[in-house]
Amino acid sequence: MGRPSVLAWAMVFVVLFGLLERGNSQELGAPKEILMGDTVSFVGPYAIFGGLSSFGTKAAIQDINEKGGVFIRQYKKRIPVRWITRDCQSDPLKVAPLTEELVLKDKVHLIGGHFEVPTLRQGTAMVAEKHKIPAVFGVGTYEAWVAMSKAAAVPWRHSWAFGFSIGTPAPQGDYRENDPGYLMMPTWLGALAQYAGKTNKKVALFALDDPDGRGWYQGFSKAAKEMGFECYGAEKEFGIYPVGTTDFTSLIQEWKRAGCEILWGNSPAPDIGTLLRQCKAQKFFPKVVFATRGAMFQQEIAGWGGDLPNGVLMEIYWTPEIKNAKGIGSTTPKSLADRWYKETKQPLAQGIGWNYAVAQTIFDALERAQTLNSQDILKALAETDLVTIWGRVVFEKETQFQRVPLAIGQWQKTDKPWKWECPVVFSYNKNLPVTGKMIFPKPWD
Repeated sequence: MGRPSVLAWAMVFVVLFGLLERGNSQELGAPKEILMGDTVSFVGPYAIFGGLSSFGTKAAIQDINEKGGVFIRQYKKRIPVRWITRDCQSDPLKVAPLTEELVLKDKVHLIGGHFEVPTLRQGTAMVAEKHKIPAVFGVGTYEAWVAMSKAAAVPWRHSWAFGFSIGTPAPQGDYRENDPGYLMMPTWLGALAQYAGKTNKKVALFALDDPDGRGWYQGFSKAAKEMGFECYGAEKEFGIYPVGTTDFTSLIQEWKRAGCEILWGNSPAPDIGTLLRQCKAQKFFPKVVFATRGAMFQQEIAGWGGDLPNGVLMEIYWTPEIKNAKGIGSTTPKSLADRWYKETKQPLAQGIGWNYAVAQTIFDALERAQTLNSQDILKALAETDLVTIWGRVVFEKETQFQRVPLAIGQWQKTDKPWKWECPVVFSYNKNLPVTGKMIFPKPWD
């Protein structure tokens, strides 16, 4: 064979140069950062979910950025992540316009990154749908979220939510199917059943008049009745009170006359504290007190005053002892908690685990999407099956909802500087083990 001609060498050079240029252009087209944006309640009644627990989101971003960022195959490189936030001040009316600002002004690639209550996520979902941008966030209750989603004028197909189910079972074939450790009502009733025989089974119910409160009230009263409990005035929704209520005397006096020995409700922390103080002042001493929403964080229950938190039962979704869970790189549930203690010097806020997992799921979907194209990211989210710091994440196909594990905790005195800690005292979930013994009856001294 003869030596290659000049033309042949020229063609080889052109091909190689083209490949090189293509690679360079892909890298040159890569954004400097992947921008996540979200509205956060840094102040107001829900700041405990947003501002305080955003430590978890920031920790996940720190972990992924220590690896150089998220690897995006389209650009053949890792790209660091930046989280841009706007303070919605716990106001649902501010969420949509502030989210619009993140989309139009900051040009975020995705929306989300942490937990807020359902009413603070309606605006998020509407803006995500309007601009066709993927959104991944926490919302709390399945029932409230799904009801709002179904009522929306335009289906929320760009929103993916983390939360828990009050009593709606997982769909057939889901790994959580028939597992009470992923259902709040069976878990609550299981805990209550341990001491039900030592009460008259008469329940006093209270709830804030909002989608979250009503959803809980209706779900619990129905399930409790089926279990043989008498929920006073449930058919008239007695105990559902309007926003801004500060005097619960009329409720307390009726509960006393009815002889209720169990108090159960869903309200923000300040309302629960006010109610318990008035119960004590009016000598209404239920043997069992369950309080959801506003009793999940030491930073809130400590504000009730005195020893009112002692013996109050509440829901737990994440602890450093959670099993079958891992973070990014070498981060574990325990090491995340250790970082929290070291950096904040505060009692543990369980929300840091929730928010870390939301961000971790976003990074995984981005890497599998291989691009920053919205449709590719949505497809990756639909195919998610990931072990996170909060356990396994698999979104339901129809609702695009991730059901999280749960258990029951109880506020008890400790010798720690922050006085109160909340061990798990009842659990059906194999990944959230019991770590303490339940106090019964609730002390009122």
